[in-house]
Amino acid sequence: MTAVDHRRRIACSILGPAYALFGVFHLLAVNSFLPIMPPWVPAPALVIQLTGLAEIAGGLGLLVPRLRKAAGMGLALYAIGVFPANLHHAFGGVHVPGLPDSWWYHGPRLAMQPVLVLLALWAGGWLSRSRAGSPGPGRPEPGSR
Repeated sequence: MTAVDHRRRIACSILGPAYALFGVFHLLAVNSFLPIMPPWVPAPALVIQLTGLAEIAGGLGLLVPRLRKAAGMGLALYAIGVFPANLHHAFGGVHVPGLPDSWWYHGPRLAMQPVLVLLALWAGGWLSRSRAGSPGPGRPEPGSR
């Protein structure tokens, strides 16, 4: 096992349970998430429940090696999909009890969204850095087809 594989496995063992836990929270506290839903989202309570299920599925998928790649892509798409709610929360003057209203909260949260997309893709094995002159795993040698 390479050092990158080891780090990826550690990342999955942290991210997997964290996403699953947040997914459970989405299912148990639907009403807490309703205020941050943009007004154009149809059936917002259902969307919150579906995002909770997506987080649980993605989190558990990161823990199963044969599902890891699909889970990583799913969680990256999830992070992109919930970004409008994060923007609405930050710029819509939406107050959510228990969460700060300041940019000390919203700024880092918005800045972390692309990081979460990349982290999910990396944990799922979609992103890899190959050495110069080496095609890397799953990549063809230059000039071959």
